[in-house]
Amino acid sequence: SSSSSSSSSSSSSSSPWSLNNMEAPPPGSQVWPRPPGAAGEPRLCGFLQKQAGPLRAWKRRWFSYEQNQNQLFYFRSPQDVAPLGRIRLSGATFTCPLNAESGTFHIQTPERTFILKAVSQELMLYWLQQLQVKRWQHRDTSTGPDRTNTNNNNLTGGSAGPAAPPKPEPTLCVLQELVWILHKALEASQLEKRSCSEFLAAQDEQRRLELLRHGERLAADLRARLDGAKMEAEALRRRLDDRDAQLAELQEEVRLLEEKNAAKQQVIMKLTDQVTSCLSDFSGSDQNQNHQNHKQLQQQMENLKDDLAAYQTQNRFLNSEIYQLTKLWRKSSEQERSLMVKCAYLEATNCQMESRYLGVLRRLQEAKALAPEQQEAVQRLIQDALGREAKGVVKLSADRDHDEYGFKIVPDYEVEDMKLLAKIQALEIRGHSLLHMERPLLARWAQYLAGRSEDDLCPSPELKALLRSGVPQQYRQRVWRWLVRTRTRTVWERHPQRYQQSRTSPHPACRQIQLDLHRTLTTNQNFSSPSSPALQQLRRVLLAFSWQNPAVGYCQGLNRLAAVALLVLQSEEDAFWCLVALVDAIMPQDYYTKNLLASQADQRVLKDFMAEKLPRLAAHLEGHGVDVSLVTFNWFLVVFVESLPSDILLPLWDAFLYEGSKVIFRFALALFKYKEDDLLKIHDNVEIYQYLRFFTKTVTDSRKLAAIAFCDMNPFPRRLLRNRRALHLERLQGELQELEEQQKEFVTESAPPLPCGPAPPTEQRG
Repeated sequence: SSSSSSSSSSSSSSSPWSLNNMEAPPPGSQVWPRPPGAAGEPRLCGFLQKQAGPLRAWKRRWFSYEQNQNQLFYFRSPQDVAPLGRIRLSGATFTCPLNAESGTFHIQTPERTFILKAVSQELMLYWLQQLQVKRWQHRDTSTGPDRTNTNNNNLTGGSAGPAAPPKPEPTLCVLQELVWILHKALEASQLEKRSCSEFLAAQDEQRRLELLRHGERLAADLRARLDGAKMEAEALRRRLDDRDAQLAELQEEVRLLEEKNAAKQQVIMKLTDQVTSCLSDFSGSDQNQNHQNHKQLQQQMENLKDDLAAYQTQNRFLNSEIYQLTKLWRKSSEQERSLMVKCAYLEATNCQMESRYLGVLRRLQEAKALAPEQQEAVQRLIQDALGREAKGVVKLSADRDHDEYGFKIVPDYEVEDMKLLAKIQALEIRGHSLLHMERPLLARWAQYLAGRSEDDLCPSPELKALLRSGVPQQYRQRVWRWLVRTRTRTVWERHPQRYQQSRTSPHPACRQIQLDLHRTLTTNQNFSSPSSPALQQLRRVLLAFSWQNPAVGYCQGLNRLAAVALLVLQSEEDAFWCLVALVDAIMPQDYYTKNLLASQADQRVLKDFMAEKLPRLAAHLEGHGVDVSLVTFNWFLVVFVESLPSDILLPLWDAFLYEGSKVIFRFALALFKYKEDDLLKIHDNVEIYQYLRFFTKTVTDSRKLAAIAFCDMNPFPRRLLRNRRALHLERLQGELQELEEQQKEFVTESAPPLPCGPAPPTEQRG
């Protein structure tokens, strides 16, 4: 009510017109009475212009005042049921700006300001006076003595009548509240009596002063609690007023919805009547017209049936044509496929024949029994074979000189004889690739890896067979990463940041690592240039491993292992963990330490296996005094890196990372078995050593080599390998110990004798 009075005073002071003299609407005003309200009085309603929207345009709206809620609703037209909006007048302020258009006035609420305009200045003053009067009446009604009854009438929707007789429940509540108040007063009086008794019973002034202070504290606490209770009561009172307002709004919404529902029911009734009339008109239409329409529909249906039969006949004819064309296409595809296979076979046969022809020329060149004229003719034939261009499919294009990892497909030879050997090797590689054009291995790997993540891969006979066949280049990085993580899972989980922590720290082996960087895979495209970024990546990987394994630090040969891992895995950290898996998990202990004890033991184990698996070759080499460990030691130390072509080396590593170091023995024996016949034909010690230096690079049939390694070398039990390693390692340790003792004895015997004389005095210690 205070906000209403202040708003009324402000509106009267801001407007230049007096609102007290306007008692009736001026003539010509657009204010029409609505149905009488609860007291039988006409409602305040009519058209006004309302300014709204981003363009601040004037819109004509129908305004109606509701006495129960003290709100001004506005509609699009007088017939609308649902209002477009409402204006709460309880806390509103009415103003009439002097510089505005004629008939313009503002209604300012806490939420927003409504700008309205009447037709004339007199009509504007009439609206302002009536709105002010209506608000006063609502305020007097809400603050009257019979407020409870008014609220009840508003809730039930009835008229304002006499108060209802009191019910017993409120009286009982009042009595209970009175009893509670009396109890509290009694407790307070007893507490005060106890305090006074303690105060009178106190012996000295100090005690009485403490009692007084305690009483004051209690009084302050009670006052604070009283203030809190008053604030809580005020908050509850405000909440009650808000609930009453919300209840009134909900009742108004219910009423509006009921009116809207009634209007919809009327619309439904009208539509039902229209549908009924339409049906009745249709039933009374002309029967002849319906009969003609029915005949026309039947005729159209017959025509459609004839068209459908024609289309079906045409469809059967087209289907037969398509079937015949499909058969012809399949037959031609099969013929094309068979011709491609025949063409590939003929080309492979041509390559093999030419390689054999060049091999015959090479053997004739090496033969010493030929006459000079014959040697010149053989030399001319060799020059012609090396000089002329090979036919389309045989010639290796420039972009295929290297494979996907940068390795050279065919090695370069500077010597003329070696160039002939390189061409023979190129022809053999082309012949093998043409004979094995189909790639079922790729489909098998795609089927195995479909729907699997790296965590889903697990050791199995199927995976072992696939790895022995080789991993396609598309899947090799993923499979290697899983194999490495499986080998190093324990260390990686304990130290996941080991590579980042140690890749840049200086190490005593830095100088040796830097020297070996430029000796690593010199024929590979990624490491051939001194400024290649792969060299710096390799340096960081080797430096991090030196800190990871202090017992090994750095050993020559680790650079090649890390380089291969870096080429395949394409990640420094993955290459680092691959090197950790090789040295710490796959290869035996002390394989890369300073004395290379385990590496020497493996050479003796290899000689034992050669004597069992290849007895003729072992006897032949031993008879000529050839020590194969001079060649095979490097094979085992770097796992055949730079000894085998890449198309054989990488499938070997696929099986090696899964099965372990046993694969090295299998392939070492398979290489000797592959070239056994050639080695048995050589009977000179020096020539055997020269042949052993490069014969691994002349191996071209990777499938044949893998079949020898994994089939012809069986059985190859892991337990036998482990026992023989332990036996030779123990013998080597004994020999090493004897050698150390002999060295000590030699040093002792060769040391000069001490001069004779009195012994130096000894120092006495307490």
